[in-house]
Amino acid sequence: MATKSEITLTRAQVREIDRRCIDDYGIPGIVLMENAGRGASDIIRRHAVDGDHISIICGRGNNGGDGFVIARHLANAGLNVEIFLACDPAKVSGDAGVNLAIAQRMKIPQWAFDSLLGIDQQPSRLARSTILVDAVLGTGFSGDVRSPLDLVIHAINETAHPARDGSRRMHVVTIDVPSGLDCDTGRPSDPAIRADETITFVARKAGFDSPGAAVHTGLVHVVDIGAPLELIREVASGA
Repeated sequence: MATKSEITLTRAQVREIDRRCIDDYGIPGIVLMENAGRGASDIIRRHAVDGDHISIICGRGNNGGDGFVIARHLANAGLNVEIFLACDPAKVSGDAGVNLAIAQRMKIPQWAFDSLLGIDQQPSRLARSTILVDAVLGTGFSGDVRSPLDLVIHAINETAHPARDGSRRMHVVTIDVPSGLDCDTGRPSDPAIRADETITFVARKAGFDSPGAAVHTGLVHVVDIGAPLELIREVASGA
């Protein structure tokens, strides 16, 4: 029987686990999101030191929702956190919308990063970061990144280049899947995030083991979000 560390999941299997956690086990989706974001924030805090500036770039879906949870927990830990919204906040709904509203009420600084003007203005703010968190696109992504998110990803990659003067470089962490990477095939779109670490949920994704994917994922951590182990094994095995 496969252990958790040996299991990989496809996009369809991830969706099935989420569905059955909610429908069969009665675990609310917002609890799964909270567990994901809390677990990811614990890993990110390992890299943080006093004075660090953490920028979290969030999309409109559940991946962005995870980012809002992460921002809350990092802010509660006393770290300097900013959110860059790669979406219209009015279009963020469901569990992600709940967590965006909490972040807004906490007055975590938020910047527009979803228009040509915003993308052009914000890299100078991103450049202040010592830790940059990509929570733009998740396991649902396939194909090619559409505008303006392609410009968002380009801006992240360009900002995260190592400093030429040898000073500490920006540490890039991606949430669940590097934005622009197909989680099934491991094929990167042009562009796709190049991360130092990927914090993925439930199990590794099938595409992570494809040739060249490691350039985008970096070191992979798997975070437990509360999905029952017997369910993960059942879905992964196709039973």
